[in-house]
Amino acid sequence: MHVAVYSTQPYDRRFLDAANTAGRHRLRYLELKLEASTAVTAAGAQAVCVFVNDRVDAEVLTRLASQGVRLVVLRCAGFNNVDLAAADRLGVSVARVPDYSPHAIAEHTVALMLALNRKTHRAYARVREGNFSLEGLLGFDMHGRSAGVVGTGKIGACVARILQGFGCSVLAFDPRPDQACLGAGVRYVPLPELLAASDIVTLHCPLTPQTRHLIDAAAIARMRRGAMLINTSRGAVIDTRAVIEGLKSGGIGSLGLDVYEEEADLFFRDLSAQVIQDDVFARLLTFPNVVVTAHQAFFTEDALTAIAETTIRNLSAFETGGRPLHPVSVERLA
Repeated sequence: MHVAVYSTQPYDRRFLDAANTAGRHRLRYLELKLEASTAVTAAGAQAVCVFVNDRVDAEVLTRLASQGVRLVVLRCAGFNNVDLAAADRLGVSVARVPDYSPHAIAEHTVALMLALNRKTHRAYARVREGNFSLEGLLGFDMHGRSAGVVGTGKIGACVARILQGFGCSVLAFDPRPDQACLGAGVRYVPLPELLAASDIVTLHCPLTPQTRHLIDAAAIARMRRGAMLINTSRGAVIDTRAVIEGLKSGGIGSLGLDVYEEEADLFFRDLSAQVIQDDVFARLLTFPNVVVTAHQAFFTEDALTAIAETTIRNLSAFETGGRPLHPVSVERLA
């Protein structure tokens, strides 16, 4: 198949080319983001391959379909950036990578927790400047603390296991409890109870209309004062402005983010020589108790290999049988 691959970085090319060793698919790499103004660049392709910040709304899908595109293949697990109802109406199939490496994201999640707790980011900067004072770097033992995991899919369940290894008491909230988590002693509770009882709250739910701004001002008011909040799921699961108010008031003790509501205009690019125009994001960076990474949690060799291989298998299955290996349909929204 002829595939237009959007939002590509050098590492995308390397891993996709390695997975496409037989040369079965013609992969045309484009650094630009897919949106209404760039959809014309898909001309001649039967499929487009997109990432988390590409926009695949009804307008884009209409333009793609008119050019003969029959498949949108996501090289990620989330599909909140795709209008599935419009895709179904236009006869465009959608596929994703449902399981590449939950360990990669889970381990990065816990790395954020440890950095915030032990102030590693601040200690590193101090020592490089010859400041060896420990004042202001006081942390706490993870052992014996209460951790709340919101969403226990494969990633959340993996985080729960790691936290139990630290000796944390793990609470969870999920409409569909994971049986393995239950068997391991994870206790499922309503979200308000989890927020009130947790020293650490970590988010691992998909972005849906129901989870958008799940952590808002009301949720923050329910949290244990001074609790740590971690988000490695999707940026809009938290209301960033409300979280900033929580940081200012001390209601949130520390914040670790690998995702951000408006990250599409920031992440995956080098903007070090530019002035950041997003005032909300710039405000986040002023807090000493905030650590932000730029959607890095998935970024391991193991995960990128699995993503590329599954993406190629989705393309091959669609080319052979008219259906990708891991389809996403509008029924998932029901």
